[in-house]
Amino acid sequence: MTKPKRKYLLVIVIVLFAIAVFLVYQWRPRGPQPGTVLDEARLANRPASDFKAADEDYFHAMDQNNAGAVTLTTDEVKGRNTWVVWTGGNDHLWDNLTVASVGALDLLKTLSSYPNPISSNPGDKMKFSRDNRWAYLGLVNEPCFEKASGPDPERFGLWLDKRTVSPDCPPDPFENETKYPGVRVGSRGQDLPAGTSDQYLPKGRKMPVGSYYGYATGIVGLRLFPNPDFDAKAAANWKPDKYYSDPNYYYSKDLVRPYRVGMSCAFCHVGPNPIKPPADPEKPKWENLSNNVGAQYFWIDRIFDWKADASNYIFQMFHTSRPGSLDTSLVSTDNINNPRTMNAIYNLGPRLEQAKRFGKETLAGGSANNKQFNDFVPADSPLAKFFTAPDTVRSPRVLKDAADSVGALGALNRVYLNIGLFSEEWTLHFRPLIGGKKVTPIEIAVARKNSAYWEATEAQTVDMALFFLRTTAPHKLKDAPGSEKYLGNPDKDQEYAKKLDRGKVVFAENCARCHSSKLPAPAEGLDPDGCSGPNYLNCWNKYWAWTKTEDFKSRMRAIVTAPDFLDGNYLSAEHRVPVTLLQTNACSPLATNAIRDNIWDNFSSETYKELPSVGTIKVYNPVTGEEKQYLMPGGGRGYTRPASLISLWSTAPFLLNNTVGKFNASPSVDARMDSFQDSIEKMLWPEKREKDSVLGEKGIGVIDRTTETCYLRVAPGYVPESLESWGKWLLPNIINENGIEIGPIPHGTPVGLLANLMVQPEEMGFWDRLRHRKKILDLIVAINSKLKELGPNATEAQAQEILRPLADQFMAVSKCPDYVVNRGHYFGTGYDNEPALSNDDKRALIEFLKTF
Repeated sequence: MTKPKRKYLLVIVIVLFAIAVFLVYQWRPRGPQPGTVLDEARLANRPASDFKAADEDYFHAMDQNNAGAVTLTTDEVKGRNTWVVWTGGNDHLWDNLTVASVGALDLLKTLSSYPNPISSNPGDKMKFSRDNRWAYLGLVNEPCFEKASGPDPERFGLWLDKRTVSPDCPPDPFENETKYPGVRVGSRGQDLPAGTSDQYLPKGRKMPVGSYYGYATGIVGLRLFPNPDFDAKAAANWKPDKYYSDPNYYYSKDLVRPYRVGMSCAFCHVGPNPIKPPADPEKPKWENLSNNVGAQYFWIDRIFDWKADASNYIFQMFHTSRPGSLDTSLVSTDNINNPRTMNAIYNLGPRLEQAKRFGKETLAGGSANNKQFNDFVPADSPLAKFFTAPDTVRSPRVLKDAADSVGALGALNRVYLNIGLFSEEWTLHFRPLIGGKKVTPIEIAVARKNSAYWEATEAQTVDMALFFLRTTAPHKLKDAPGSEKYLGNPDKDQEYAKKLDRGKVVFAENCARCHSSKLPAPAEGLDPDGCSGPNYLNCWNKYWAWTKTEDFKSRMRAIVTAPDFLDGNYLSAEHRVPVTLLQTNACSPLATNAIRDNIWDNFSSETYKELPSVGTIKVYNPVTGEEKQYLMPGGGRGYTRPASLISLWSTAPFLLNNTVGKFNASPSVDARMDSFQDSIEKMLWPEKREKDSVLGEKGIGVIDRTTETCYLRVAPGYVPESLESWGKWLLPNIINENGIEIGPIPHGTPVGLLANLMVQPEEMGFWDRLRHRKKILDLIVAINSKLKELGPNATEAQAQEILRPLADQFMAVSKCPDYVVNRGHYFGTGYDNEPALSNDDKRALIEFLKTF
């Protein structure tokens, strides 16, 4: 071999070696690996037995029915306390998400009532305080607090609500550090330096440890915990005034706040009691609040982007969540924008009985590690009838896509994981908020081994179940103040009685097959045991065909017209209904968190994972309106469980994402009924529903679009250091002294085009993944090219037109190419080869629905 050839070969070898080293560096695991980390309680050598459920009946006035407060047993009291104040160490997650959200989420700001400018602009102020927290954020002000009047020297200078002291407002028993000692990790219990007068640091005392329930905050469902990362260095850097007023200070990924905020289940589930509404929703009393109704007024866009800047794409994405809805896969993102309503919890007992009939699920692999009622109750207890060893469970289906299928206790435990329990492990399995990383399952076995908080939560969930068995009776309109304006008297008004009877018949023949837990036995096609798994669709089709027959309808009429029809009726059959029949927006049944080997793999049954594809649905190009066919994947996806109609009068707007009907921010009976009437008419007369602002003339329903020209922004303090060094030179149009700014994204752009991109291919072979990534790359190149063509002074019309040809490319790499949010549920309109209901029949049905 000649010398030049040897030299050439050596160069090739060196280059290949360099490439190999680079690839190894890029692909090698970084940081802690799943299965190797402990939660803070384990690190502090605290066993799960240390975290006993609180037994004080502090919330005794909550959850009232028409007879007043409900008397609870000690175990039921513990269950309610767990629901309202137990956070399981998830303050660790919500603190980390402040950085992951590039400062958009900042729960310490949400808790504050700061009245002064938040930047150099005197008119730039926080849009909320305790005075309008309900109206603006939809959050429940905790009774016995008052608005901050200045920086609190006992709370590091933060403008936080202050507890009032009066005979009606006893101290919060859950703050008792002696009875409920907090976890001593990091700086908790350590000395802090004496601060200057503007720092409000504790002088001559230590960083508090607190209780493991934290401190009450003035917002129901949020608890305050001393931040173990707030050490002497962080304390020296702490400037509370700058935290509120200087964006260069508070938009810094290195800022350590003195407190972390933990979240209990109550944050998303406590709301005004429909039959005992508060006189002033900004000032409720405990007797005005209920634990099971769901946060129906919750503005996720304003909570998860505290500044609510409509020119930022992050806000625009959150803004697609109507009040009372959120995407439950928001943190463990599946790259599908999928807002769903907060679940109300009614008639838990009848719901569990329904699970015995239709909820048979087989467990396998990690799902078999879920605890069951049998682990906590005696063998002769009614609660022990939902599990048969080794692998059969009778499970209610909690999530709207019917994915929670491992038993009621497993479903409750998963909720705690989803709000941050053992986030030290949980967030190692995905990239929070933004995705783009291969998702792996969090394993129950690992959680039980490495998290004391997980074990403690498991031990407390049976008490929560007992609490809900006692307190989830329906809130009926007849028990609400002023209900006589909306309900007739069948004993005195024969015309009304006749109308009501007709409404029962209409319900029996058209609605009860999905919205009643009292059904003829057997349910042909689905009985016995629910007929789930690979053959489910065949069973469903047989059942559905039977519900159209006179045999079913006559038997159902007898059930509905019986005097006790509504007694103990969950008003849902909890079947898995194919989206091909429902025609509702497909993003919920396309959710991937619970499919095999995804994050919730251990919380979905083998039965769920073996469900077949439901077939093909119609979707629409959101720019041209062109109709396309989309094949729904199987493996669990494609189904929706019917909503319960209990207390329907109080739960409008309707559909699984609150898109049908108008929203009314008042929890009064009159406001609820105003929303109900508008919403139920749009459900039964779909032609009354809102149409899309761009494609409405083509008869296409609402597509969520950006409300103004916006940009995807990252504040300078959150730009990665590696990008700061070379990014300004390489990408001057995107990275500059103001951080990262990608756009403009035109006004009217369908939000789902960006939000639903399949960044990380799932269930694809090697070559299919390569082809998919090539499509993503081509799309990015095309977007970049088009944005350059626009220039800085482009008009909105120019921006929309230049991005128009890209819609098909977006749809080709979308995890959910269905962008119409208020579609579907067309029963009673002549749909599915059934006769249409007359206007009189629809009005009679509405009168009957009011009695639920």
